[in-house]
Amino acid sequence: MIEFVNISKKFQNHFWEKNILALDNVSFQIHEGDLVGFLGANGAGKTTLIKILMDFSRQTSGELKFDSILGESVLEIKSNIGYLPERAYLYQHLTGREFLEYTGSINSIPKNDLKSLIKKWSEKIMIDYALDRQIKGYSKGMQQRLGFISALIHSPKFLVLDEPLSGLDPVGRRDFKNILKELNENGTTIFFSSHIVSDVEEICNKVIFIEKGKLLYDGDIDSLILKHSSDQYRVRYVKGESIETIRFEEKEKNQILNNFLQENVNILELEKDKPTLEEIIYKIKK
Repeated sequence: MIEFVNISKKFQNHFWEKNILALDNVSFQIHEGDLVGFLGANGAGKTTLIKILMDFSRQTSGELKFDSILGESVLEIKSNIGYLPERAYLYQHLTGREFLEYTGSINSIPKNDLKSLIKKWSEKIMIDYALDRQIKGYSKGMQQRLGFISALIHSPKFLVLDEPLSGLDPVGRRDFKNILKELNENGTTIFFSSHIVSDVEEICNKVIFIEKGKLLYDGDIDSLILKHSSDQYRVRYVKGESIETIRFEEKEKNQILNNFLQENVNILELEKDKPTLEEIIYKIKK
């Protein structure tokens, strides 16, 4: 759907200073139907790359390719993309409803359809109770919810979100993640940046990881975890009135399980020891 080919970006604050290399020959693809987590520490280059994707900034070198499924013209491609920046600017003097009516109108959504879409999404994202209040009275989390609706109200094929879960309470984070999974299951390709690895591991099928402007990993999350998994297994079982856990090597598995079966041990869980994505990312960074 979208391909980044050797994208580099240099900045120069003053003409007497050296160039700052924010992105260094970054290449990867986002395929139709992907739910991609974009990981990296603050300053890694995530927002810079997203700005290039959205054409708010131009790369120093490299190429960005869009599949025809997004459209043939620049205008058509942009109309099929939804975008929520990390710090969304919402017109503070407008009510939430007026803001959504405005963003819907610039996306050429018919008035009747727009009215029903505002109702649907505001209820789903639980901001309907505040739609007729001015945005300047909204909390950060409420503004994040409103900005999220504005990014998806025109049913984009490709959704780009820069740190969409920042500023949300635990309930809001859960709701956003559920909606992202639902949108993806219904055909929306999603690319969202985060520095919270557990969020990406929970809902994404693919991860892109950059560090200091360089691509360190691009691929399937399950494959990455499997690659870094050990040959150890972990079994939890009932012993008397307590629950015990033991770990053992692959070569010991059959013998230990046979012993448990012969002793009629109540096994609660048996699984291969796997590191978390966060543990793996930490190792890659080192």
